[in-house]
Amino acid sequence: MKCPYCGFEDTRVIDSRPSEDRCAIRRRRLCEMCQKRFTTYEKVETLPLIVIKKDNTREVFDREKLVDRVMRACHKRPVPVAAVEHLADEIENTALNSFDKEIRSQEIGEMVMEKLRELDEVAYVRYASVYRQFRDIDTFMQELEKLRTDTKKKE
Repeated sequence: MKCPYCGFEDTRVIDSRPSEDRCAIRRRRLCEMCQKRFTTYEKVETLPLIVIKKDNTREVFDREKLVDRVMRACHKRPVPVAAVEHLADEIENTALNSFDKEIRSQEIGEMVMEKLRELDEVAYVRYASVYRQFRDIDTFMQELEKLRTDTKKKE
């Protein structure tokens, strides 16, 4: 495994254990050159999940793209990276297990919003504002009012 820090090709595994969802093996590695540690995951290779975009084009599901979008919504919020990774794992596993080989981007977006709503309300509103493409302040306020009403019901 190539070191992501210095590019040296000789690294060794110093710890190996199943991931939380038991769908992958988590390996801690040590670079023999720079002595930095990093984590890799080993997963069973499956048929790729295809995402059908709004314009009906298709592309392979990109977990990193999902993590990036959620991290943007969580910018400067008290949301741990591990929570974002867990959210991405849950969505990827749900998509792989619940659907055929294809899933609409809208379905992924709705799953993200559902998970973000539980994780952090500000991040949820940020994501919703981009995902739902709020055109004006009234649409934005309707979403906030809906969130407020749902929060009061839980209390």
